[in-house]
This record gives sequence, structure tokens and C-alpha cells, in this order.
Amino acid sequence: MRRREFITLLGGASAWPLAARAQSAGLLKVGMVAAGSPSRSAPNILAFRQRLSDLGYREGNNLTFEFAHATRKIDILVAPGPEIALQSALAATDSLPIVMVAIDYDPIARGYVKSLPRPGGNITGIFLQQLELTAKRLQVVKDAFPELQAATVFWDELSADQWQAAQSAAPALGLRLFGSELREQPYDYEQALARAPADYRGWMFVMTSAFLFRDRARAAEFALRHRVASVFAFREWVEDGGLLSYGPNILEMFRRAAGYVDQIARGAKPSDLPVEQPTKFEFVLNLKTAKAIGFATPTALLLRADEVIE
Repeated sequence: MRRREFITLLGGASAWPLAARAQSAGLLKVGMVAAGSPSRSAPNILAFRQRLSDLGYREGNNLTFEFAHATRKIDILVAPGPEIALQSALAATDSLPIVMVAIDYDPIARGYVKSLPRPGGNITGIFLQQLELTAKRLQVVKDAFPELQAATVFWDELSADQWQAAQSAAPALGLRLFGSELREQPYDYEQALARAPADYRGWMFVMTSAFLFRDRARAAEFALRHRVASVFAFREWVEDGGLLSYGPNILEMFRRAAGYVDQIARGAKPSDLPVEQPTKFEFVLNLKTAKAIGFATPTALLLRADEVIE
């Protein structure tokens, strides 16, 4: 989805009421700006909704939650994932509170917030340093598999910055990377891998974006079928059959975003709520997948993993 489509989706948000008005009416209206065709039953969305429920909000009672569009009035906007979500929320309003889950960009470097402790303005939320984490993920895998020399990297338009970060980090780690861009949806993984030189096809690093996350089952199945060692950003890929992941718990990030919504609904100002960053990162291994593709799992690797899925 392009920026103009997002803005059309949000239409008249600038005229919507503030959260205080919703509280006086006993109903909180939360809108989420999401790329593509989001699902209310996606794991991250479910985690967000469940946390709101734990905090006392009941959909159909004192809460409405929906993917934001122009025909509804919203009190708090949530902008998860790519930068385009936050850009579009800002294009629609300069006053509504916005809770971001910044996964694919740096909100400080891009000028959306002033600092982590004092964001200023109407934006706060979660910031995952994805570019730094991309380099760290390469390092973690290289440390675990020092014999690794070459790999293919799958990336799309929304994860282009991650691909650039991987390219920058690879030489110092003794890695050669071949980037294969995924363009038209549904993504053609067969064609993407076929473009890579033969000696790069044994390992597959997949960057993360809203589209790639929703397509994780296909990517994991593709890697398994081709007996490729696959590395991902979040554990959900590994739960769906991928080999390895290194990153934060994305469900916890969305639960934390729900906490921000609650604080704002109770009267806190976004400008006074510090932006949080994940501090815990998981190295997850799917042992069943490893066995299926004939991938050796030495004891040192099993000990290194924070979780082994069997």
C-alpha cells in the first residue's frame, strides 16, 4: 500500500475528538493504521487486543478497535511496522495521540520524536533498532557457524534499509551476501533464490516487513522444501517451520503498545511518555526443521539457543 492510499484511508482524522472526549462517553475508540490487508486475528494484533482486554477494555462495551478509515471517529491511533504507517497517521492528524511500534525505521533520526525520554509532540511508543539488529543477527549466526561464507538475502521495498545494513556489516564478518529483491505479490521465492549464485543458496536470510511477516508461513515452507538454512527476525517464522531467528518478542512489543494506549486513555500526554526499546532478544532454533533439512545441531548451538522448538 502506498502513502496516498494510507492518507485516503485516514481521511478526516484531523477532525476527530481527543481521548478525553471518549472517556467522558465511557467508550475508547482505537484505530490502527496498517499496511496491506491486515487481519484482526494476526498474532501481533491479537496480542495487542488481548492486552487491552487484560487492562479492562472490552470490545463492544467500553472499547472499539478497528483498522482506521475515514468513516469512523478515533481517539487514539496506533501506527505499527513500517514508516509509511506513521507518515500517514501524521498526514491525517496533528493533534490525535499516536502510539507507534517503529520496526523498520529510526523515529529519532527521521525527526518524528525528539528523544527517547522526552518524545515531545503527539507521538510515543516502541522503537526497535532494526538496522542495528540486522547487523547483530548476522554476527550471531556467523559466531554460531564460523564456516558460513555466503548467503542469499531476501528483501522487499519496506526492508531496503535492512538490506543496506546487512551489506555494510557483512565484510567485517567475512560474509558474502547476494541480495534478491521481492517485488510483486505474492512473492516468488523460487525466482528469488534462482537469481542467486549456486554457492549462495545454502543459507537464506529474510529481512522483515509487514508483508514478509504476514507471508512467513510460505517463506518457511519454501526454505524447508529446498533444504535451505533459513534465518529470520522473529520467532513466529521459526514456529511456522523456519530454522533460526534472532530478535525481540514482537508480541510483547504489541502488548507494550496497548499499555501506552491505556496510559493515554487515562490522561497521560504522549509527549510525557518515554519511548521504549526492547531489551531482551531471543535466539530460537527449530530442531524439527534442522533434522528435516539435514542440518547439524552441535551441543554448543543447542546451549546457545534461548529456546529450542522440537
